[in-house]
Amino acid sequence: MPFWESKKVVVTGGNGFLGSYVVRKLEERGCAQISIPRSRDYDLTDVKSIRRMLSDWEPDIVIHLAARVGGIGANSEHPAEFFYDNLMMGVQLLHECWDAGVPKFVGIGTVCSYSAETPVPFREEDFWMGYPEPTNAPYGIAKKMLSVQSEVYRKQYGYNSIFLVPVNLYGPNDNFDLETSHVIPALIRKCLEAASSANPVLEVWGDGTPTREFLYVEDAAEGILLASEHYDSSDPVNLGNETEVSIYDLVYKIVELTGFEGEVVWNTAKPNGQLRRKLDVSRAAEHFGFGAQTSLEQGLLKTIEFYKKGITG
Repeated sequence: MPFWESKKVVVTGGNGFLGSYVVRKLEERGCAQISIPRSRDYDLTDVKSIRRMLSDWEPDIVIHLAARVGGIGANSEHPAEFFYDNLMMGVQLLHECWDAGVPKFVGIGTVCSYSAETPVPFREEDFWMGYPEPTNAPYGIAKKMLSVQSEVYRKQYGYNSIFLVPVNLYGPNDNFDLETSHVIPALIRKCLEAASSANPVLEVWGDGTPTREFLYVEDAAEGILLASEHYDSSDPVNLGNETEVSIYDLVYKIVELTGFEGEVVWNTAKPNGQLRRKLDVSRAAEHFGFGAQTSLEQGLLKTIEFYKKGITG
C-alpha cells in the first residue's frame, strides 16, 4: 500500500501478542521501516529512554501497544504496577512524540475503561460515564488518560494523535500462563490439561452470567492499521466484532471444541467481573471501514489448534 511504503514506524510492544500481528501486517503492506523497541534497550517508563528511542529511529508514526496486561487475578494482585506502568508509558510517550515532531501517534486503550454502569452496547459518547469495574479499574483508568491527553494535545497543539478502544482479544500466540492470562486462553489450557488428568474437572471462576465480546487478534491488527491510515480525530473509537456471548456459553463452546468430557465446576466464591461488555462499533465502520472478519468459533478453533501444537511439539 502506498501509504506505508515511505513510512518509518515504531511499534511499542511489537514482539507481544497483538504487536506481532500488527508488525506482520505492516510488512505485508510494504512499510519502509519497522522498529520494535525491546525493554532491555528502551525502558518506556523512563523519559530519557523514550527520547533516545525517538532520536534513534525518527519515526513517522508511533503505534503504542506496549502495556502491562493480565486477567482479573493479575489485576487484583498488582493494581499499583498496572496503574503506574501503563500510565507512565502512555503519557510520557505521547508527550515526547509531540515534542519530537512525530507526525502521528496511535494510542491503544481498553474496554476495561468503560464503567460498569455504561448502557450496552458501549458507545464512545459514554466513555466517561462513571468509574470502571473495580477488579481492573487501575489498568482501565491509566489507559483512559491517553484519551484525555490525545484530546488536549490536539486542541492546544494541533497534534495528530488517535485513540482506539478494543474489546478483549484472543488468538494464536496469546498468553496461556494461568497466573496472568485472560479468559479464553485460560479456559483452553484448563480444558486440555483437565482432559488428560485422571479426574477431569474444569474449574471456572464466577457463575457464568457475565457477557463479553471478543475480537480475534488479526482483526484487531487490521483495525489498528486502517485507523492509522485513515483516521484523524481524538474522539475514541471502539474496535469489536458485534457478538456478545455469556461466559457460560463460552465455556461450553470451548468444552465442545476441545473435546473435554469431564465435569465443569463453577467457583462462585471467585469474582464475576463486570456484568456485561459489548461495544457499539459503528464509528469504526463509518470512519475507516473496519469490520471484524473472524467469527468466534473460527477464532477459537485456530487458537485451540495453536495451543495443541505447542504442547505436542
